[in-house]
Amino acid sequence: MSGAAVVWTEGCLGMADPQGMHGGGGDEAEGGAVGMFANRLRKGAKHFRKWARAQGLTAFRVYDRDIPEYPFAVDLYGDRAHVTEYPRRRAIKSGAAEAQREEVLAAVTQVLGIPAEHIFVKTHTPQPWGKAQYGRVGEGSGRLVVEEQGLKFWVNLGDYLDTGLFMDHRLTRARVREEAQGKRFLNLFAYTGAFTVYAAAGGARSTVTVDLSNTYLDWAEDNLDLNGLADARHELVRADAKAWVEAQAEGPERFDLIVCDPPSFSTSKKMTGSFNVQRDHVRLLDALRTLLTPGGVLYFSNNFLGFQLDARATRGWKSVEELTPRSLPEDFQRKDIHRCWRMVAP
Repeated sequence: MSGAAVVWTEGCLGMADPQGMHGGGGDEAEGGAVGMFANRLRKGAKHFRKWARAQGLTAFRVYDRDIPEYPFAVDLYGDRAHVTEYPRRRAIKSGAAEAQREEVLAAVTQVLGIPAEHIFVKTHTPQPWGKAQYGRVGEGSGRLVVEEQGLKFWVNLGDYLDTGLFMDHRLTRARVREEAQGKRFLNLFAYTGAFTVYAAAGGARSTVTVDLSNTYLDWAEDNLDLNGLADARHELVRADAKAWVEAQAEGPERFDLIVCDPPSFSTSKKMTGSFNVQRDHVRLLDALRTLLTPGGVLYFSNNFLGFQLDARATRGWKSVEELTPRSLPEDFQRKDIHRCWRMVAP
């Protein structure tokens, strides 16, 4: 997967007039490409809003690049919308991407009934491998709490490319909660700690949450606190997860349940060298196997498009089962957003 540069827009200032889509109330746009997008968005919103209520979700996807000519993802977070654009290089160069963005935002406002000031827009643009490290892109006006399957999470729609909650892992989080009772749980490359919250809610005996970012660890602590789960049993560790795992393999501590969802590529002044999931996963999984108790379970996932699990990485495990595409929830139509395995230690 290539990286991404970010164009950040708070609200939809300067977007096309939503009323103009239908010629002042007519239906002429329904026969064109914009109308096709609006119709698909309308159908998705109607279906998934009802579905989400039944699932206990206030954060979910209603459009997932369904129409190739409209490469956008539209997510609802409470009463706000988060729109992610995946423009083609040709469209960027010609200026067509900007015009299309205005059309899409007009449709989002009209079809979903969300005012411009509650729409947040991000743009992924292809970058050379290994160069994309996106940090802060906004100034803090999109923070709110969403609900997921009986739990609550802080999200931030404005400041970062990602919102703080990877919704495509919702089903795997549910699995972790079901399996966590009495377990010692480890969450690596933990981001904002959503898996940790699920494990704690499922009755984990203890949890260790490892991430290199103080910002994300603070966010994870806020999420635990939001659910009444922040206490001494849940340890937050600021460390390079790969180096931490390799160091822990020499020590006595072992875990019954581990989640490892690394980035495709990572580099930082805080870590030694770089991390490349395709290059480094064999060594990482070998080390993780040594951290598990007999019969312990590892959920390993990543979103590197084209990732191939090396045959060497499966040796020594009692069982290795790929969960994708079953690990993807119904509101995610694209089946290449991640790959996920459940591995059981001997």
